[in-house]
Amino acid sequence: MEDMTSTTGHAKPFLAIIALTLITSCQNSVRNISLPRATKHVSSLVEVAKGDVAEVRAGMPTGSQLLEPLYRSSTAPKDDLEKVRATLTRARERVQDLRVAKSTFFALVDVDGTILRSDRVPDVMAGKNLWSAVPAAAQVTQGKVTSVSGSLAEASGVKGRVDAQWFWLVPVTVDAKVRGAYVTGWSWSAYAYRLETALRNDLKTTARNEQSKEPLTYVYLDVAGAVYGAPVSPEVNASAIRKAVTLERVTNDQVWSTVIEITGREYALAVKRAPDLGDNVAIAVLRSET
Repeated sequence: MEDMTSTTGHAKPFLAIIALTLITSCQNSVRNISLPRATKHVSSLVEVAKGDVAEVRAGMPTGSQLLEPLYRSSTAPKDDLEKVRATLTRARERVQDLRVAKSTFFALVDVDGTILRSDRVPDVMAGKNLWSAVPAAAQVTQGKVTSVSGSLAEASGVKGRVDAQWFWLVPVTVDAKVRGAYVTGWSWSAYAYRLETALRNDLKTTARNEQSKEPLTYVYLDVAGAVYGAPVSPEVNASAIRKAVTLERVTNDQVWSTVIEITGREYALAVKRAPDLGDNVAIAVLRSET
C-alpha cells in the first residue's frame, strides 16, 4: 500500500515553493511593470491638469466681462437673481474655453462674499458666503485674479465623505471698481474622477490594441496632506496614500514612487506635484497588474 503520509509530506514543501514563486512573480510584476508605468501615468496626468487650468485661465476674463452689464443695470444683481442665472449660462456658452472647461460650478459672488447664483442644479450654493467659508478667496475684491483651495460644503462632489474645492476667481469690475467676482472651479473628488476616467480610457484603448489585460488603477489628489479620490474610489486607498506620502518628499518636477500593500494587494504608487493646481497639490496614481 502507498504511504500517503510520505506523499503528503513531500507535497507540503512543493506547494510552499509554488506559493513563494507566485508571490515573487507578483512582486516582480509590480516593480518591473506597474511602477515604471505608474510613473508615466502620473506625469501625463500632471500635463492634463495643466491643460485644464489653462482653459479656465484663458476663458474667465472674457466671461467676467460678459457679467459686467449686471452691475450697470438700474436693478442690482441681488434683486434679479433669475437674470443672474441666465447671464451665467450665457457667459459660459459664449466663451469656447469655458464651454469645454472641466469645472463643476460657475458662480457670481457679490462683493460681500454672498453667492448670488451658481449653475448647479439644484443651486445649493446660492445664498452661502464664500468669504466666510474660504477667507483667502476674498483677495479677489482687491482686483486680483485669485486661485485658492478651500472647502464649501455646498460645492462638494461626493456625499458622505469630506471634500474640498479648487477655486479660480476673477474680479467683475465696473468703472474701475470691483463689484463682484466670477468664480469657477471643481471639487477635488470630482476632479479625481475626471483624471481617473481619462487614464482608464487610455488604458482600455491600449489593452484592446495589445490584446492584453487592463491593469487596476486609481487616481487621487493630495492637497496639503488631505487625500481625495473619486466618489466611488475606496477610502482605504486614500488612507494608505496619506500614510505613505508626505509632500516634502515629492520635489518639484520629480516623480516620487514606491510599492505599497493595500488589503493584501501590492500596488505601485507614483506621486508628482501639480503646480498649476496649487503649491501644495500633487497627483497620485495607484497601479496593479491584473
